[in-house]
Amino acid sequence: MTYDPASANPLAGNPLETRKDMERALRDLFDPLLPFFSKGNARVRLDGAGAHFDRAAADLEGFARPLWGLAPLGAGNGRFEHWNRFAEGLATGTDPEHPEYWGTVHGRDQRMVELAALGFALALVAEKIWEPLDARARNNVIAYFKHARQFDYADNNWKFFRIFVDIALDRLGADFDRSLTRQYLEELEGFYIGDGWYRDGNVRRVDHYIPFAMHFYGLIYSKLVDDDYAKRYRERAALFAKDFRAWFAADGAAVPFGRSLTYRFACAGFWSALAFADLEALPWGEVKHLCLQHLRWWRDKPMTNRDGILSIGFGYPNLLMSESYNSAGSPYWAFKAFLPLAIPADHPFWTAKEKVPEAIAVSPQRHPGMVLMRADGDVVALSSGQENLQMRFGSEKYAKFAYSARYGFSVEADERNFAGGAFDSALAFSDDGLHYRVRETNAEARIAGNVLYSKWSPFQDVSVETWLVPAAPWHVRVHRIHSPRALQTSEGGFAIAKRDFDLDTLSAETGAAHVIGESDFSGIADLGSTVTRAGLAQKALPNTNVIVAKTLLPQLRGEIPAGETVLVTAVLAVNDPQAVSGIWMKRPVVPDIGDLEKQVKEYGVTVSAIVAPGQMP
Repeated sequence: MTYDPASANPLAGNPLETRKDMERALRDLFDPLLPFFSKGNARVRLDGAGAHFDRAAADLEGFARPLWGLAPLGAGNGRFEHWNRFAEGLATGTDPEHPEYWGTVHGRDQRMVELAALGFALALVAEKIWEPLDARARNNVIAYFKHARQFDYADNNWKFFRIFVDIALDRLGADFDRSLTRQYLEELEGFYIGDGWYRDGNVRRVDHYIPFAMHFYGLIYSKLVDDDYAKRYRERAALFAKDFRAWFAADGAAVPFGRSLTYRFACAGFWSALAFADLEALPWGEVKHLCLQHLRWWRDKPMTNRDGILSIGFGYPNLLMSESYNSAGSPYWAFKAFLPLAIPADHPFWTAKEKVPEAIAVSPQRHPGMVLMRADGDVVALSSGQENLQMRFGSEKYAKFAYSARYGFSVEADERNFAGGAFDSALAFSDDGLHYRVRETNAEARIAGNVLYSKWSPFQDVSVETWLVPAAPWHVRVHRIHSPRALQTSEGGFAIAKRDFDLDTLSAETGAAHVIGESDFSGIADLGSTVTRAGLAQKALPNTNVIVAKTLLPQLRGEIPAGETVLVTAVLAVNDPQAVSGIWMKRPVVPDIGDLEKQVKEYGVTVSAIVAPGQMP
């Protein structure tokens, strides 16, 4: 029998409808880790790949991250037979004389991140991992936590990590400087930008770290601590829920966007945290559905290795799209989704009947600079573009024109392959036919109702103005380019799964191209640009798309002259191969560029994500 990678997924076959199903999912995902615990149980080493931090910190990551799910399981009296490993590992990992010592924190350090999970577990299930320890081990744990917390944490969601350490120290009766806790709580306030949205630090971007970090930790805090900060966290989460629900498609897929996508179903962590915090931001049936439907989306994805270990990647194992800080244990932040296991079985989250939230056809969201639209079961996030110049493939993860829950996005595998680039939901320029530039950052970005506007420069001497207009299931892009020289251009639609044996349909002609796969159609059409462009059905390089390993996508390619050029493009991708004789033949209306300029001038507001930190009105 041929090996099917999806069958190694521990979620395969789990209905994921009840509390018992969720408990089973957690244990099934955890059990493959057991052979990789070290003799003293302090380290979990899963493979030989490396992250930018040292091996001991990576081993601690493999040990600690599962506790984001296991601690709620224990708090809810769920069955788990390996607490002895975590009690022993906590003791040996914090013992400077033990060979499995995690290492001493000397400054900003990955260990600070993982201690948050330990702090959370100590706050929830001290009877499982603290009470079995003798006096010496307890003193070592306290000393380790107190030493680590004296250093500066990164100026972003990391500040919550010291707060979680402090919550544990407080519950364990330790003496420590509480003024540091208050300081970080106040500094976190500086990241709030309004309407339930934060930044993750002093950066020009807004991504999934807002739900699965800032709100996730804030909601846990609001359950464990009763103060004014807790009240604010709850109020903001209730606001945020109304926007974030629009990021989820009917089948449970979340729009993949930004960094750290290898945390996978941590995207459900926000809905899980609402349950944990007993905050009915949406009707409980809707919160339950958003949480469980997202988990169900992952059941048939080949996201694990053959032994059931979560891989680095997203829809499948893929180091290419990973971050420099992803070690083999990193994906287990996904266990944040299991937070509802801490609440009683009679909680309304569990007793409510699942209810599909009312579909929002178009949802303009100023803070991330997106217009989210429903399209044939998919959710497409038109994006003004954000900035991440520090991380691998930052432009692909933050600055494309559109991101799809069904079709994801692609990264470029070769910066010297203009001819072979995917450029899905992007406009690429080349002055030599070899190297290329795409949007990396914006000089300006505005949202005016359902229209997005941005001004950007692929080269210092080239300026581009882009307008994005939803026309579900289509969207329209208008680009006005000023260049002092001729340039080659390539603009891509959405990437769809490619089949073996060349069974797909590839079509290209002047001004249009489309591809048809087993179940999907993707097309791109010129709507009357000032230059002629040729269609191309591109076979993308393998392992570039985040959801499927092999893809096809349509492109428009051409040369623009020196001076002003206007490109007008319509893009369509739907889960319907028959669209080629249906909606594909009904092109959207060409927007008037003057009308777009007027709308942005009269109604446009600056996208929060690109405003310099501290400059929000």
